[in-house]
Amino acid sequence: MSGYTTRDVAKLLGLSPGQVRGYARAGFLTPAKGPRGEFRFSFQDLVLLRAAKGLAAARIPSRRIRIALRKLKEQLPQGRPLSELRIAADGERIVVTDGETAWNPESGQLVLDFSVSELAAKAGPLARRRAQAARAEENLTADEWYALGFDLEVTSPEEARDAYRRALELDPHHADAHVNLGRLLHEAGRVADAAAHYRLALDSDPDHATAAFDLGIALEDLGRYGEAISAYQQAIRADPAMADAYYNLARLYEKMGKRAAALRYLSKYRRLVSS
Repeated sequence: MSGYTTRDVAKLLGLSPGQVRGYARAGFLTPAKGPRGEFRFSFQDLVLLRAAKGLAAARIPSRRIRIALRKLKEQLPQGRPLSELRIAADGERIVVTDGETAWNPESGQLVLDFSVSELAAKAGPLARRRAQAARAEENLTADEWYALGFDLEVTSPEEARDAYRRALELDPHHADAHVNLGRLLHEAGRVADAAAHYRLALDSDPDHATAAFDLGIALEDLGRYGEAISAYQQAIRADPAMADAYYNLARLYEKMGKRAAALRYLSKYRRLVSS
């Protein structure tokens, strides 16, 4: 069974098992359940719990912690690696940055500021041990292999790729596994292989906006700009609020000398990021 146990989480974060279970029932986590009804936490849950611990230590009222963490959960990228993120809060708001965006809180002193990579380093040995145990089992489902791969990405990309491949052996139409495996291959420089997985994801789910967007990036890297434009347009049809797709379209049309189209998409991008 994939996922960190309550005891794992308590040890990693310096919380009591009772505190972990209490946070799990507060509504901002989505832990899975094991065969005996026990909680199984994802790496994203670990990130949220680490933030909860920091806010509680700063004596932020529990109601405001719940509100802040629900907002944090909305900001965390779905199906994307979390290890490059930094999470900060000043008690009034909580902000996720990707290492490139600076954040200067107007209210002054930070009550929370941590890098997800530090948490990933602590969680890594547990995730790797779970991967070894999982390979010895015969009954993991495709979704369980996928969840294990997602947890392994931040500490062991090679083992994560293996987990996604095992998920796809069980379910060749698992679109999210294709997307994540494609992204790991892309990061390893295997761009054509990545594009093939993004296309397989879209074959299974034509409305998978992330698959279409990532395909666009891969096609750009391959110099196939016309196909990249089609992929970004498919991403926008699936998710009209995907601001980065509008920006990339504007940039590509500018590169191709189609200034009117570039300005049109840039205007849409600006409206989305300013709203």
